[in-house]
Amino acid sequence: MGRRGRNRRPDSGVSGAVVIDKPPGCTSHDVVDRVRTSLGTRRVGHAGTLDPDATGVLVVGVGLGTKLLQFISGSDKTYTGEVIFGVETSTLDAAGEVTATHDMIGLGPDQVVAAAAGFVGEIQQIPPMVSAVRVDGKRLHELARRGIEVERQARSVTVHRFDVEATNDPLVYRLAVSCSSGTYIRALAADLGTALGGGAHLRSLRRTSVGTITIEQAQPVDNFELQPIDLLLGSMPVLHVDHAVAERVSHGRKLPTGHSGGGEPRSAASDPGFVAVKGPDDILLAVYQARSGELCPVKVLVGR
Repeated sequence: MGRRGRNRRPDSGVSGAVVIDKPPGCTSHDVVDRVRTSLGTRRVGHAGTLDPDATGVLVVGVGLGTKLLQFISGSDKTYTGEVIFGVETSTLDAAGEVTATHDMIGLGPDQVVAAAAGFVGEIQQIPPMVSAVRVDGKRLHELARRGIEVERQARSVTVHRFDVEATNDPLVYRLAVSCSSGTYIRALAADLGTALGGGAHLRSLRRTSVGTITIEQAQPVDNFELQPIDLLLGSMPVLHVDHAVAERVSHGRKLPTGHSGGGEPRSAASDPGFVAVKGPDDILLAVYQARSGELCPVKVLVGR
């Protein structure tokens, strides 16, 4: 056995989910490292990166929970924050350097509300240079640190709700956004400033929900409890199966649509999306998906 094998700490083997209220000033990866250290396991990952200065819901999977992160990462998300009109920055948020200023002191609430309404629905959005998007194999933020700016393709995202509210400062507005996964709130704030004839940047971004997981469930990174793995399933329908079908599931076998393990059809299995499959002891076995009249395995958590 090599040196790395001898020195590597044993894995605790725990599985579950953790919802962290990410503090400002640290990366999402920093949070993952702290969870690893606290639980004594290397198998930890997160769904949906938050910028270092952003706070709020960061969903973390532990052990087998890492296999389920894909089902939560694409969920809709909600955010709060502040739009600062009249100032553009290199990162589109308060962490960047000022790149331009605009006289927008005459801005009125009716104008801002009307402009924000224009961003509701399916829109095209260009990812910021300071982001984790890859272009030709390089992450944009890596290029940005080297002073390189490249052309980025616009992406289609959906904004379900974009509320803005005036504050005592005529150039600062509170925002509340509900949107599809992959939406950059920094870009939304900057584009709102441009639409109003000037510029803007984002401040105090806070993610308040990821799918069905809300900020009320979030815990401090230094004082958290491991939650059941089922938390990562969200509102996914559940299919309970008997011992015989559970054996088939453990081998990744397909199941007929509507199979309940006892021969009776179940409405959950007829859902066109994903289905969580549980055994007689209510232990999560796998996630399946209905395709062409069958339930096909997507992620199998148990097996031989």
